Amino acid sequence: MGVAQCPGREGIPAAYARSAGSGGTRPECSRAKRVTTLYRLDAPARTIATAFGARSGLDPWSGGGVSPGQFAPIITAGREFIAGPRPAGRRLERRMIPRLWGVPPPPSVQDVTRSVLTVRNPDSPFWIGNLRNSEFRCLVPASAFMVWGAGTDIEGKRLRHWFACADQPLFAFAGVWKDSEVPSFAIVTCVPNAMFRKAGRDTMPVILPADAQAQDDWLYADWNRASRLIAPYSSSLMREGHDSSGNDTGSAL
Repeated sequence: MGVAQCPGREGIPAAYARSAGSGGTRPECSRAKRVTTLYRLDAPARTIATAFGARSGLDPWSGGGVSPGQFAPIITAGREFIAGPRPAGRRLERRMIPRLWGVPPPPSVQDVTRSVLTVRNPDSPFWIGNLRNSEFRCLVPASAFMVWGAGTDIEGKRLRHWFACADQPLFAFAGVWKDSEVPSFAIVTCVPNAMFRKAGRDTMPVILPADAQAQDDWLYADWNRASRLIAPYSSSLMREGHDSSGNDTGSAL
């Protein structure tokens, strides 16, 4: 089920195209044309929901690659359909829902077509309000991800470094979403570990530890507690490959 342009709220339930692995395509939004990183989520909706203890409903995700400006599953514990504080005394269940990867930039940015994919400064006024309100924090499930390397191969092609977690086949980035015209999310980043520094990167995405408590803290805890999770994942728990072929399969891993 593809959409030709960025849909409004009514288009979100049908936002996924067929997965790249099944020969289909995905919709892309004009404001996120420049691909700076990619990730893969090679599992169907039910498997993802089970792994993260979430309700998937009729989510049609079947697995595949995710690029900026495309819809992907996230897991949130906020109110359903509307943004706002959770009901007092109630712990809402985790839900898996589609969100657009790439948040519209702040008004001060002249190029409104460039969406914001990552959170480099959590204390920024643009992010801190959402991060302090746990209903806007989310898990971004993934199975592997790509970042551009600093060097090139012998043919002069820019290197793509693919990373995965050795200790969790499905892992979660720490994410945050905004209730914009098309609800969208960004991935929180932190200082790099040794593996990322070797690849020439000055940041890396925050990967949550493989335990339910860490996920709960990101989804439910106050910001003082949740912010402690913004730390580099251990290089010893990651594996790496690199690829200059131009594909987005992560097959080098």
